[in-house]
Amino acid sequence: MNADMMTGNLAAAWGARLADVDYVPAFPITPQTEIVEALSVWCGNGSLNARFVTLDSEHSMMTAAGAAAATGARVFTATSSQGLLHAFEVLYTIAGWRVPLVLVNVSRALASPITLEPDHNDVLAARDSGFLQIHAETCQEVVDSILMAYRIAEDPRVCLPVMVNLDGFYLSFTREPVSLPDPKMVQAFLPPFRPTHLGFKASAPHALGTAVFGGATYSYFRHQIHLASMNALQVHEEASVEFERLCGRRYDVVEGYRLDDAEDVLIMTNAFASKGKGAVDAARAEGRRVGLLRLRMIRPWPADAIRQALQGRRAVAVLDQNLSPGQGGILFQEVAACLYHEALRPRALCSFIGGLGGKNISEGEFRAIFEQTAEAGINGQGIGPILLYTEAEHREMVQLQVLAGGLKS
Repeated sequence: MNADMMTGNLAAAWGARLADVDYVPAFPITPQTEIVEALSVWCGNGSLNARFVTLDSEHSMMTAAGAAAATGARVFTATSSQGLLHAFEVLYTIAGWRVPLVLVNVSRALASPITLEPDHNDVLAARDSGFLQIHAETCQEVVDSILMAYRIAEDPRVCLPVMVNLDGFYLSFTREPVSLPDPKMVQAFLPPFRPTHLGFKASAPHALGTAVFGGATYSYFRHQIHLASMNALQVHEEASVEFERLCGRRYDVVEGYRLDDAEDVLIMTNAFASKGKGAVDAARAEGRRVGLLRLRMIRPWPADAIRQALQGRRAVAVLDQNLSPGQGGILFQEVAACLYHEALRPRALCSFIGGLGGKNISEGEFRAIFEQTAEAGINGQGIGPILLYTEAEHREMVQLQVLAGGLKS
């Protein structure tokens, strides 16, 4: 397969095109807009036989997406940041309808203050909605993850919507080589959508309504969403095996990098994990036995895979590109919870917060993470949450406060 240079956004659009989607409800927002622009062009020139409709908001967009999926259409849409929050009410509704569709979120930090660069508070705010979540590191993985997302979402054992996440700017507008799967391979991997979730097609419509239920009935249906989400772990494994057979690329729920003999492990996710891998290589060159575990699937939470990867390690550092005010790193809490009962759990678990609003994580900051994590492992005492912030950045902030009259120099 030949590789083409394309942005993460264009890769996402190609994922939808190769999936042969039927309906694309859209609303533009930076840094996602390039995705729906490409799909609009293809729908207009006949390259993609799909209905493209621009709605008046992300709330309307997601409502239209869920309604179309309920009729048996294969639906794709995309959003980012404040747009995802504007659609938030409908996320829970769609998951409750048990309709399979794919939503790409191009992560961007949330206001206020405002920034256009990424962190993961937008997508992680949706972790309890019922949407499954797959997080991509590279443009290649964006294309492949969207195809896998449809395969998982449409499986009768799951029948839930899936969110595929990629980092804004760092990946959305970064050009990388991407090998597009052959359409015949895609058709073998992802056959036409044959909905079983409601037992009817758009050609034979039914009228549906949502009833008001008591607590016992509501609990039953919410728990069914949980069980279906957990089923996605097995369905993801099956899809990974089949995708590797057809396209030669393997994706598991977590990815280990130089873990074989690692004493200390750094946990990351999304595009900044590439920086982390480079930092691991540099630390290895200095003689440190470190490795990296990248979380690819966040919902359902791949607890068994995480436990297996971290069993017997000296220390683990979780680098969260998010911040839950009053608590700390979101993924740190979930990693800690799944390790709690393990007899061979790491001696120390360390929490670091970095990359908020797209802030760079420097080589020096990664070196500090490895040094502090090693020390914590030796002492058997966890640390954090620690905000990664350089002396130069702190001096710059002090100067800004002085200029604003907030501090004396």
